[in-house]
Formats: sequence, C-alpha cells, structure tokens
Amino acid sequence: MAGATLSILVITYNRPKDTLELLQTLQSQNEIDKYLGEILLLNNNSTESYKEVEDFINNTPELKVNYIHHFENLGVARGRNYLIPLAKHPILVTLDDDFLLPDQNSLKKIAHFFDRPEYQKENTGAITFNVFYTENNQRQITAFPHKNVNKYQDKEWFFTYYFIGCANVIKKEVFEKTGLYPEDFFYGMEEYDLSYRIIEAGYTLGYDHSVIGMHKESPLGRVPHNDKIAMLWYNKSKVAWRYLPNKYYYSTAIMWSLQYLLKTKMDLKGFFKTWKKVTRIPKVVIPQKIGNKAMEYLKSVEARLWY
Repeated sequence: MAGATLSILVITYNRPKDTLELLQTLQSQNEIDKYLGEILLLNNNSTESYKEVEDFINNTPELKVNYIHHFENLGVARGRNYLIPLAKHPILVTLDDDFLLPDQNSLKKIAHFFDRPEYQKENTGAITFNVFYTENNQRQITAFPHKNVNKYQDKEWFFTYYFIGCANVIKKEVFEKTGLYPEDFFYGMEEYDLSYRIIEAGYTLGYDHSVIGMHKESPLGRVPHNDKIAMLWYNKSKVAWRYLPNKYYYSTAIMWSLQYLLKTKMDLKGFFKTWKKVTRIPKVVIPQKIGNKAMEYLKSVEARLWY
C-alpha cells in the first residue's frame, strides 16, 4: 500500500534547541516528500527566542512547516485542540517538542501503521509507539501504554486501553466522532479521558514497537511537586467517575490518596485539601458512562481500572 499522508503536530514552550533538533530529525527522514504532508508547530507564547528555529524553517521548505506563534500559552489540551482542526491530512502524529525519531524510516513506518490487518479488522483509531529515554536508552515506563509492563513490553504489537501523549498517531476521523481533548484538565490524564471516548466510539487502541522514539525527559523524573501529584489524583478520579462504573471512582480516589501521601512524604495539608475537591467530583462532573461493549473491551485488554 502507498501509506497515509501525515500531519505532524508539535506544541512547544521555551524549548527552542529541543524543537530545532526535532525538526532536524524529521528533515533526515527518508521519503519525506511521499509521507509528510505538513508540520503544524505551535509556539505557546514562549519567552525564549526561537530565531534559530524560525531560520531553519525558512531554509527547509520541504518540511512544510506551518509555524504559529500564539499570543497566549494555551497549555497542552487547548494547544492540541487548536491544531487538530487545522490539520489537512488523515493521520495525525503528535510529538512532544523534546522528542526525537532517530530511525530515518520512522515516518514511512508510521504512514503504514494502520495497514496492519489486525488494526484494520478491529478498527484501531490510535497507536502509541516505542519510547525510550535519550539519556540512558532505557524504556520510559511512563510512556508505555499498559500498566502490566512486564507482560507486554516485549510484544511487537498489542491492543490496549490508553494512548501516550508524547508520541501518538490518531486518525483524524476519530476526533470527528469523539470530539477533541478535554479542556477541564489543567495537567495530566487528558489522554485517559479521550481514550475512553475513542473506545466508546467503537475504535480500539494499539501499540506498535516498530517505531522507536527517544524522549529527553529525565529518567530520574523531575521529582513531582505536591501540586502535580494532587492534580493527577484529582484528574484520574474525575475520569473514573465520568466514564467507569462508580466503584472504580471510589477505588481510584482511595488508592491515589495513598499514593499522594507516599509521594509527598505525608503532606497532610495538601491531602485534606485535595480530598475535599475529589469528594465534590460527583456533584460537579456529569457522568458519561461507557457502555457494556466498551467495558468488555477494557477487560479483554487487561485494563487496570481500580486506580
């Protein structure tokens, strides 16, 4: 098959050097004229200079970069929602600005992802690929789309229940059925929200090991601040309440509260403050429970639903 034409979506904020390196790895891809339709690059009102990036774009017309310097920082979800309607091609590739594609055949492989018979048969709408840390070449566990890493990490491909934000491929038609990313998430878990809607819409989610991406995020983790852990706890609980049977909301809220205490070294002030917000979720979040078929799919791919 000829392979699909790709729209690549990148949001950047104060990472001009990383963004330049990403564009350079895209420039080095084989047959970009055949597979690359465009690059949509959104500068989220960075305060650092992007002159080097802008010069590179002007001198590299084959990348077909639509560079947008927005007047405000839209964040992740709003930024993606700004770009998605602008995309002109059927397959959308979302990459973080600190991401690299060292294999020069990456775009060719991505363009043929949905040709896999299993993905066609099961109507796969989104695929995550293989992510490693640039710093030490070890797998980035937080960018692996299944919680049972030991069982799934050596598989060439599999169906799963969520996709990863830093590197994913989604059919544009999916957004026409599910809507865009949720904008009521300040940080974290927006991919889970969209994943459940994708599954409810009759699509499956996949993982494909053939494209390896390198992520510059520190493998040691930027040790999470208390506010970050609190947002993850709140958002995961909100997703569970919105889409899953109520028992999973309660188990998620409890398990993540324990995680909060562990990660913040017993920050009781933040603990009680966040619990107050979490207990209000049933009063302020309208349920959109997924149906039996979607639940059967989640169980068939061994989704971790309890927390």
